[in-house]
Amino acid sequence: MTKLDDVLYTGRTHTTGGRDGAARSDDAQLDVRLSPPGSGKPGTNPEQLFAAGWSACFIGALGFAAAGRKIRLPAGTAVDAEVDLGKTGEAYGLQARLNVSLPGLDPDVARALVDQAHQTCPYSRATRGNIDVVLTVV
Repeated sequence: MTKLDDVLYTGRTHTTGGRDGAARSDDAQLDVRLSPPGSGKPGTNPEQLFAAGWSACFIGALGFAAAGRKIRLPAGTAVDAEVDLGKTGEAYGLQARLNVSLPGLDPDVARALVDQAHQTCPYSRATRGNIDVVLTVV
């Protein structure tokens, strides 16, 4: 287990009601209703929130990787994250796909940036070896 030497930020939320509830951050910047996936009820779900957080973090890691190579990320850089909730036997689990768009970059350079970002992104590090993750350059 990795223990942090230096905490840079702590996100804090208060959640009630589980998948049929609400979540609010301590600074009130996040205030969302929660609903089960596919229920048709208003609100988001943990899988969507995880996909949004991971994709935003991954773009930051791509920027870090690009800066190290002294190149600039294209203006249209985007990550479409898909997080699946499913079952394996009797247990629930997740799997994910990150579809990364780096328009205008040489495909080999884009692939190298994605691979490097996957090594440094905290979400990627946290899930490594725990869930199936597929990275695609689109």
